[in-house]
Amino acid sequence: MCTRYSLTSPPEAVRAFFHAPRVDDFPPRYNIAPSQPVLIARNDVLGSPELQLVRWGLIPSWVRDPRALRSTLVNARAETAAEKPAFRGALRHRRCLIPTTGFYEWTGKKTARQPHLICLKDYDLFALAGIWECWLGADGSEIETMSILTTAANGDVSHLHDRMPVIIAKQDFERWLDCRSGSFDDILDLLRPLPDGSLRAMPVTSRVNDPRAEGPGIHEPAASPLLL
Repeated sequence: MCTRYSLTSPPEAVRAFFHAPRVDDFPPRYNIAPSQPVLIARNDVLGSPELQLVRWGLIPSWVRDPRALRSTLVNARAETAAEKPAFRGALRHRRCLIPTTGFYEWTGKKTARQPHLICLKDYDLFALAGIWECWLGADGSEIETMSILTTAANGDVSHLHDRMPVIIAKQDFERWLDCRSGSFDDILDLLRPLPDGSLRAMPVTSRVNDPRAEGPGIHEPAASPLLL
């Protein structure tokens, strides 16, 4: 699962990372939660990279009324996304990348959950694999949404959780975003965990547990990690 992440890199660094022509200014975000507007990188209709705000929590295009959904689809399992009606069309035609500087995972009991911030060891900014969808209402309204693809956890994360988001290496961005073939056969090899030793995890303040909490203090190391 991936239900919270951060993006604290400056806008210009994000723009350059994805070779996008422009990006609107945005503040650092330390505690991004489902249902919030989030930044994604995708190819535009001409096949050029663009950065766009969408809502986190995929709404399938065939849903009649999003208000009737019990919950939106925050994550998609990489192993089965190609088979699921909610995801397979987007996996073929609407792949995206989610810029991030870290994601969170929790350990411990529900009454004393200890959050852990997980980052790449060698880079501040990296990209999660995602798919996006556009829901069209009968009144002409549009809602663009996204879901993060997850895979089995590698050795760096498995002691915290058995799942982790798929992370796409920069050299594979172009291949991941190129949906012109209308197939997913040529990107299935990217839906795998990172090699062990690529990530570092540290316990951080329990203020992360509140999705309304924000600010750099969210990343403060836990003074005394909660008992696991």
